[in-house]
Amino acid sequence: MKTIGLVTGGGDAPGLNAVIRAAVKTAVGEYGLRVVGVEDSFEGLLGETRVRELMPADVRGLLPRGGTILGTRNRGRFVVRDADGGHHRRPEDVYREAVANLERLSIEALVVIGGEGTLTIATEFDRLGFPVVGVPKTIDNDLAATELTFGFMTALDIATEALDRLHTTAESHDRVMLLEVMGRHAGWIALHSGVSGGADVILIPEIPFSMAKVAEKVSEREKCDSQFSIIVVAEGAKEVEGSEVYQDMGDAQGSPRLGGMGHHIAHELGRLTGKEARCVVLGHLQRGGSPNAFDRMLATNFGSAAVRALQRGERGVMVSLQAANIRTVPIADAVANLKTVQPESQLVRTARDVGVSFGALNEDDYHKHEIC
Repeated sequence: MKTIGLVTGGGDAPGLNAVIRAAVKTAVGEYGLRVVGVEDSFEGLLGETRVRELMPADVRGLLPRGGTILGTRNRGRFVVRDADGGHHRRPEDVYREAVANLERLSIEALVVIGGEGTLTIATEFDRLGFPVVGVPKTIDNDLAATELTFGFMTALDIATEALDRLHTTAESHDRVMLLEVMGRHAGWIALHSGVSGGADVILIPEIPFSMAKVAEKVSEREKCDSQFSIIVVAEGAKEVEGSEVYQDMGDAQGSPRLGGMGHHIAHELGRLTGKEARCVVLGHLQRGGSPNAFDRMLATNFGSAAVRALQRGERGVMVSLQAANIRTVPIADAVANLKTVQPESQLVRTARDVGVSFGALNEDDYHKHEIC
C-alpha cells in the first residue's frame, strides 16, 4: 500500500482535526505512506473530485483546533430517503462512481471518520471490495462497540458549564430553567451533564416522561423552600404516548431535524405550575470549539490506530475504546444498533438516589421518601 485517503463525515465534533493530524503523522512518518484528504465528505469523490495531499506540515497546530480542515456534511447523494416511509436507499451507481474515482486517484484504502450514518456508508465501500477502516465520531456517544466516542467529553463539559451558569440566574429569579441538549435517540449528554451539573429533572429519549410528573417535581421543590428548578432535556425526549418535536421534517437527502422540545416543556410547565419557565438551547455550541484534553488524547489514539490497522491488512473494521485499550471491531457490529441509555443502568440509579426525577409515570417507585 502506498496511498491512503481520509474522509470526515456527518456533523462536526471536537477532535476531528486531531484524528487527521495523528493519521497523517503516523502514515507518513512511520510507514512512508502518501495521504490524500477528501474534501466535503464523500461528496468530494463524485464528479470533479475535490482532494488534496496532506503532509505533516499541513497538520501542524491542528491538535487544539475544532471542526475539520477537510469539511464535512450530513446530507448528500450517498443516501436517499424514500418519500413514503423514510427508509434509506443506497444508490449503487453513486458508490461505483466513487470507487472508480478512488482508483483513478491511486487511493488504495480509506480511513473514514464519522458516526453511524457515515460508517454505514463506509460498509458499502467495504461490500464493493474497497478497503476501509472506521474511526468512531459522535458527540451523542451512541455508537455501539466502543465505550466512548471522541467529541462526547467536550460536549459534556460545555453542557455542564451551561448548567452551572443557569443555576445562578434560576436561583436569583426563582425560575424554572431548561437546558435543551443534543441527543436524538440517546440521552448520554443529558444524563451525564444533568448529574454533573446538579439538575433536578433529566428528560431523555429512553424514558418517556409525564408533564404532570415534571410539574409535580417542581412543586415538591417549592414545598421544600427551593423556589427554582433546573431541567435538562435531550432534543429527542418525548412524552408518554407522545412523539418527538421536529424543526424540519427533512427531504430526500437529509433526515428530519429535531428541536423545540425544551420550549414546549417550558410553556407547559408555566401553565401547570404558574412559575416563570425559560429554555436555553445549546445547539451547535456543543459541537464547536477546541476539544478538551481527553478528546485530544482519544482522537490521537484513534487516528494512529486506524492507520496501523490498515497496515496490518485489516479491512471493514472500526477502531474502538474497550477497557482503556484501542481494539478493532467489525464496522457492521458498530452500526447494527445504537448504544442507548438503559433505564436501570448505574448512573440512572444514582441520579434517582440523589433525588433527580426523570418524569416517569412510575417515579414514585424510586422516590418513596422526599428529602428537602
